[in-house]
Amino acid sequence: MAVIEAPVEMLEAVASLRLPPKADQKLQKLMDRNNDGLLSSSEKDDLEVLVELSETISLVRARALRVLGRVPE
Repeated sequence: MAVIEAPVEMLEAVASLRLPPKADQKLQKLMDRNNDGLLSSSEKDDLEVLVELSETISLVRARALRVLGRVPE
């Protein structure tokens, strides 16, 4: 495994990544509509994209937090 040096500030920035509020609200709305069985085909596509983005952000955050010696909130 290669070792790469990075400024702590960069790791802190990565560790604080979140979906933008508007995207998070859209994700919540789509998940609620999905639970109610009300999603259109295009909304299902949007939900899939937002879930994938959210999961990717979570994984990147978790890795940065691990390097910083912290746990996700």
